[in-house]
Amino acid sequence: MSLEIITMGRVSVDLYPEQTGVRLAEVETFAKSLGGSATNVAVAAARLGHRSAVITRVGDDGFGPYIRSALEEFGVDTRYVGTDQDLRTPLAFCEIHPPDDFPILFYREPKAPDMNVTVEDLDFEGISAAPLFWITGTGLSDEPSRTATLAALERRPAGITVFDLDYRPMLWKSQEEAGNCYREALRHATVAVGNQSEVEVAVGAGDPFEASEALLEMGLDLAIVKRGPDGVLARTSAGVSEAPPIQVDVVNGLGAGDAFGGALCHALLSGWDAERAIRYANAAGAIVASRLACADDMPTRAEIEDLLEKSSGV
Repeated sequence: MSLEIITMGRVSVDLYPEQTGVRLAEVETFAKSLGGSATNVAVAAARLGHRSAVITRVGDDGFGPYIRSALEEFGVDTRYVGTDQDLRTPLAFCEIHPPDDFPILFYREPKAPDMNVTVEDLDFEGISAAPLFWITGTGLSDEPSRTATLAALERRPAGITVFDLDYRPMLWKSQEEAGNCYREALRHATVAVGNQSEVEVAVGAGDPFEASEALLEMGLDLAIVKRGPDGVLARTSAGVSEAPPIQVDVVNGLGAGDAFGGALCHALLSGWDAERAIRYANAAGAIVASRLACADDMPTRAEIEDLLEKSSGV
């Protein structure tokens, strides 16, 4: 069966505290779930009915089979999940201090297996055939993943290519290095998604209106800037669209961006206009922000549509 969506990038096992408002030293129990931005987006898209796969690597350890099994249960194709014989599957811990403080502690040293994806691992025919291809900034932060990601972009002739800027400062040598890599990748993308600090890394402007205009000038069809409590802005050649924030009781904001991403994939493949797309994606993100986990808590179409209906009546 042909794939509709292929994502490429980070995977992890998330160990999130079941106690909120405390530091890691005081946490008593953790909940295990699937994680990693590109992986979460593939899961979110599958939850919305799309045939998705993720290009990544796990370690040759007990968490590798767990990740494959979890992906299969979520309906995500695992054909591109490789195994690194030397590196361990990454772990990610966080603290939960609602509504807006969720520090992350990554265990990705000396290197994460997903950063060891090589050009030789890539199915260029499959990547080219998928209607939507999704990459992340993290995948550009180290070799050989950087070269592999850029090769995938360069060899993809057409279709929707989304660049999730996903800037994690601790994974880069410098912001300047990240900006240079981002601009190279953006030359091959049709859609860019990032928050205000991430778009500033890419184009040097933090103002969402200026940054979205600069992104479009690089040849994109759609630039999306997430503005936190101010909602979401999208720019196309037809102009600017905005989606207001949706008020929910925040439990854990870490998976919201990936839920946004999976819902955006659904919207783009459905051919929706920019305003409808970001409103739908914004609702998906709000739902996951009101839940503890990331991949495990991705919303269904019915849940998103229900929240949109309720929020429109406010």
